[in-house]
Amino acid sequence: MTLRHLNIFVVVCQENSITIASKKLYISQPAVSNAIKELENYYGIKLFERFSKKIYLTDVGKSVLSYAIHITSLFDDLETSIRNSDNIGNLRIGSSITIGNYLMPNYIKQFSLKFPDIQTFVTIDNSEEIEQLILENQIDFALIEGIVHSDHIISKSFLNDELVVICSVDNPLLEQAVITIKDLEKQNFLMREKNSGTRKIADSILLLHGISIIPIWESASTGAIINGVSNGIGISILPLRLVQGFIDEGKIRKLEVVDINLQRQFYIIYHRNKFLTPASMEFLKLCRE
Repeated sequence: MTLRHLNIFVVVCQENSITIASKKLYISQPAVSNAIKELENYYGIKLFERFSKKIYLTDVGKSVLSYAIHITSLFDDLETSIRNSDNIGNLRIGSSITIGNYLMPNYIKQFSLKFPDIQTFVTIDNSEEIEQLILENQIDFALIEGIVHSDHIISKSFLNDELVVICSVDNPLLEQAVITIKDLEKQNFLMREKNSGTRKIADSILLLHGISIIPIWESASTGAIINGVSNGIGISILPLRLVQGFIDEGKIRKLEVVDINLQRQFYIIYHRNKFLTPASMEFLKLCRE
């Protein structure tokens, strides 16, 4: 078993086709098939099931793929590491939407001032999609607000954050002397999409108090939710960092709910098999500071 076998296996998985993989690798289709067969024989396992001329990864194949991706990527990391030792190279950074909107632009600016020859590539998506990119080695590390679900990913908190309940300026709840979480139960909710870190935490907090909601709006756009709230369509739970400006401008109001804790953490995540280059470590140090 060689690196060549693993590389061919990874490309076949990525393309889900031996034929397409052979074209991408510029080798014959029989050579690709033989490499897969040799890999299966070496470990005494079945990597693919074949039905109606299509291939499907087996459970053990999925496990092998997780390691193969990172084994083959170590050679790319080696080159990047050597170049980064002279402050030359690139970083592939992932970010959840909240962090991407509020924190990432300043992080990139500060890092680029210190390391102008290192190119940064940023992918901003919901936390669940970013976690998948980590597992597929499409990004080197990421900053998210959600809790990771894979044992293959290391997660470390780096910053405190707060969610807040927001409403329109004429919401009747503002007239109450005391607002409790039960008062929210009859409100219409406008929420982030299900896979976002903000949504997962908000849902968890509400469920802890016996409240299960069905939002009338779901959106990946914080701006769309804020506009909906300001027009009295319903209330929402969003990061204070993203809504503070709208509160200051008087477009929306913050509901002071007495019996709810909306504190949370932002996390740095990376694959446990990932080699973090000196440039990566510098960027993460900047985030913590």
